[in-house]
Amino acid sequence: MIAQAREWLESAASVAVLTGAGISAESGVPTFRGPGGLWRNFRPEDLATPQAFERNPQLVWEWYDWRRSLIAKAEPNAGHRALVQLEQQKRSFWLVTQNVDGLHDRAGNRRISKLHGDIWTVRCLGCGKASRNDQVPLTTLPPRCECGGMLRPGVVWFGEMLPQQALEQAYFAAQRAQVFLVLGTSSLVYPAAALPRVALDRGARVIEINLEPTELSSLAQVSLRGKVGELLPQIVTGNK
Repeated sequence: MIAQAREWLESAASVAVLTGAGISAESGVPTFRGPGGLWRNFRPEDLATPQAFERNPQLVWEWYDWRRSLIAKAEPNAGHRALVQLEQQKRSFWLVTQNVDGLHDRAGNRRISKLHGDIWTVRCLGCGKASRNDQVPLTTLPPRCECGGMLRPGVVWFGEMLPQQALEQAYFAAQRAQVFLVLGTSSLVYPAAALPRVALDRGARVIEINLEPTELSSLAQVSLRGKVGELLPQIVTGNK
């Protein structure tokens, strides 16, 4: 199956990719819903909402500061690096990620849609300005903008709309892809989970790599069980 996937990828003129928490977990980033997602007895779902931030911005920022400190210690893995190589090989390539950790950027990918935002971006609730902030740990919680307004994490919280431009880019990539890679995602969270199905409807070959079977597994032409960092390099470069 790996040989078949490699052959399809080599011959494809256009490639799209969807990544989820699995590829980041291989770099040591705790998954959002896994055991590592718990913090001070709070569920992430109880902290990652506009209402939680309105109630207690200090608490929410303590959690994000903690997450940022964990992510800062992580390094892109072989799966991330294989995607950079793939982007360099293909004129028509687009990476869609549900991850907010920025590891794809650090690895070197540039053609990216970030469906759930970026934890290293902050947005002012006063003037609306968005900017990058790499400081770990943050010196002041909650952090403040130059205008004096409170900053919020530049991520998409529960109950918020996904960024329209990123979503449009993702659907466009899915519609034109000849090969669609689905890497380290449960394929449960919509609208991201709809993207490989859009690609299938347009005649794309879908290749899935995940530790466990998903709802997509029976639909994908190739569905591989294992780590993205171990299997994807074999498909992209042929090296084990």
